[in-house]
Amino acid sequence: MVDDWSGRPVLVVGDPMLDDWHFTTSERLCREAPAPVLRLRDRQLAAGGAANTAVNLAALGGRSLLVAPVGADAGGDRLRDCLERAGVTDRTVTQPGRPTPVKRRLLADDQIVLREDEGDAAGPLPDDGVRRLLRALRGAVEEFGPRPALVICDYGLGALPEPARAWLVANRELFGTVTLDAHDLRPWRGLAPSAVTPSLAEAAHLLRRPSRPGDRAATAAAWLPALRERTGAAVVAVTLDSDGAIVGDGDGQPHRTHADPAAASHAVGAGDAYLAALTLALAAAAPTPLGAETAQLAAAVTLGGPGTCVCDRDALFAAADPAVTDAVGLAARVRRRRAQGDRVVFTNGCFDVLHRGHVRYLEQAAALGDVLVVAVNSDESVRRLKGPDRPVNPVEDRVAVLAALSCVDHVVVFEEDSPADLIATVRPEVYVKGGDYPPELVPEAPLVRRLGGQVHCVGYVPDRSTSAIIDRIRADASERAPSGTESDSQGPLR
Repeated sequence: MVDDWSGRPVLVVGDPMLDDWHFTTSERLCREAPAPVLRLRDRQLAAGGAANTAVNLAALGGRSLLVAPVGADAGGDRLRDCLERAGVTDRTVTQPGRPTPVKRRLLADDQIVLREDEGDAAGPLPDDGVRRLLRALRGAVEEFGPRPALVICDYGLGALPEPARAWLVANRELFGTVTLDAHDLRPWRGLAPSAVTPSLAEAAHLLRRPSRPGDRAATAAAWLPALRERTGAAVVAVTLDSDGAIVGDGDGQPHRTHADPAAASHAVGAGDAYLAALTLALAAAAPTPLGAETAQLAAAVTLGGPGTCVCDRDALFAAADPAVTDAVGLAARVRRRRAQGDRVVFTNGCFDVLHRGHVRYLEQAAALGDVLVVAVNSDESVRRLKGPDRPVNPVEDRVAVLAALSCVDHVVVFEEDSPADLIATVRPEVYVKGGDYPPELVPEAPLVRRLGGQVHCVGYVPDRSTSAIIDRIRADASERAPSGTESDSQGPLR
């Protein structure tokens, strides 16, 4: 899916702002008042609001373009610098006399101790500013070509006056996927967006219903049909901060995503990452539950520290790329790693009762390249190869233990007696087999070499084998069992 949205054009319109972070330390109170004395240790400037959504879209691999009014001031200059560094196409409209909104946060360690807002009450755009904004919107559509995705970020700061809203609603057919994030959704009736992302409070405001304490997820789920009817949206995602989100598209049950609590200083802009990822996923025709989980994951991976949240493509891949996969997923993962110049190593086995010999063998295999793929025989395959008493551990357990090893990148299960089909799919640079025999005697060697790979044999650790461990366990159990119960001692091993 992420490959499908790569380079996809997305136009962002709405309220931009500049986030100005002051990171300080505090060791004492001042004499003049009971207030901390702050010592500045770092300062960071970041795009915020609609501008941060554009930055997240670019970081995730989309081709983002921002149309928004920006002041002819230092804040506007700094915001444009942020956009340029992030790779966002800047089509902002300079508006003299209108200050760029700035949110200035002072942190002592990770705690926000002060926030100063500047330029929020800028008032409506003058007529000339509206005309230039509309001209920029039309130009952006022409620049992108037919039916780009559109993200609308309306936070009530005046960047989307009524003529701009009317133009976007009237020209809805010019765009493909349209996502709307607005503090007040009422002015956007008639847009028919692909998705809206209100908070529970914003949803309550739209429906004129009280948002009472209690089970917020249940409340959001109950409101979904009314929200879809009032907004005309195909998908409604009610965001619940640390409680995740409730997402529904009218097709089946609502989908619940989950989130972990985070410090306020770590979560600024997490909603922008959510909105960007949801937009790209829907534009790539992802099913609603997958889009919802992708958006939640994008928001979650940005919460590692203070500052404005940005999720990039690599971070999303790392979080969404579990070790355990199937053949199709493995092919996509290997393709991405190989495109980065990585060398792929492949090995296979039953890995029943994982022991030190296995771990040493896998570590040696991993050292031969950059990515280690381990193919594991299914339970039926093990029984055919090892006999009816094997495996001792079911494939779910064997896979989970392998995936927990830091030297293993991907684990895949195969049903056949030979991993030949997987080898043909992966086309490894190195195929590793355990044993002291020469590579010429490895059954898979001709296939690997025909595909351009090498065969490497890694010796076993002496006196370490699954069969020997099983024999010892059974022998010990037999010696300890009362007379006549020997057969019972084998039960747990079957």
